[in-house]
Amino acid sequence: MGLLKNIVREAFILSKIDITKNIEYDRITRLILKKLLKTNSNCIDVGCHKGDILRLFLKYAPYGTHYAFEPLPHLYSELVKKYNSQAKIFPYALSDKEGRSSFQYVINAPAYSGIKRRRYDISSPEIEEIEVEVKSLDSLIPDTERIDFLKIDVEGGEFPVLKGAINLLKSSKPTILFESGLGASDFYGTDANSLFEFLNDEIGLKIFTLKSFVSNRQPATKQQFEYYFNSNEEFCFIASNLL
Repeated sequence: MGLLKNIVREAFILSKIDITKNIEYDRITRLILKKLLKTNSNCIDVGCHKGDILRLFLKYAPYGTHYAFEPLPHLYSELVKKYNSQAKIFPYALSDKEGRSSFQYVINAPAYSGIKRRRYDISSPEIEEIEVEVKSLDSLIPDTERIDFLKIDVEGGEFPVLKGAINLLKSSKPTILFESGLGASDFYGTDANSLFEFLNDEIGLKIFTLKSFVSNRQPATKQQFEYYFNSNEEFCFIASNLL
């Protein structure tokens, strides 16, 4: 069933038939990566899951250095089997603090798994609480490593990941693909204004919707981002200084 679902999803993406928001985001993400990545770009995938974005990093930047993070043990093992010779795979959850943490593994929807429980858009989520090791990007990525692209999909914990990478962000100013919005981010204490001010004012990156980034390159204002965050009309964004 999983294989059939992936085949159907791929067909919709290739046909440019956006029957869901997630399929639209997947399609536009491919366009962005194909356009931005150079053959030697260095990339980070936080919340690598099954490796869909990592696979695109390897396709478009085959000579770059790529880092991938996935704390769910069974997914981490599969990633190591597939990509260990091509990328640096780590079994850590990422945040702005280090140590051990409980982690909510959503058995019947693993993509919803994260450090904290969030609102789940499925009925009767089956949750197993496991323990994981937590690190920060600044403690793991060498200071001398230039990072060109950073993808973060950690079910609401994106802002802590960013705060744990502040040195990397200031030195490399990578383009960042991230999700954020009510129902997930607020369970980590994140609000739209604080996230906007961190990326825009402190790091120097403008925030775009995916469609805006590939078309008119008009960044969102703080008010627009707050609306997207609170309404979930858009929940996937690009932060970049590539205007």
